[in-house]
Amino acid sequence: MADHKQGEMDISVQEATFEGFMKFVSRTTICILVLVVLMAIFIT
Repeated sequence: MADHKQGEMDISVQEATFEGFMKFVSRTTICILVLVVLMAIFIT
């Protein structure tokens, strides 16, 4: 088994995946908040 050396692994794919996930969560949260506000304005 090879010796593990910290900091040598290429994590660019994981970073890109996390960045995409965070964009998705942020945009979804904003859309839900806008929808809730619109529902509060127009339904009541």
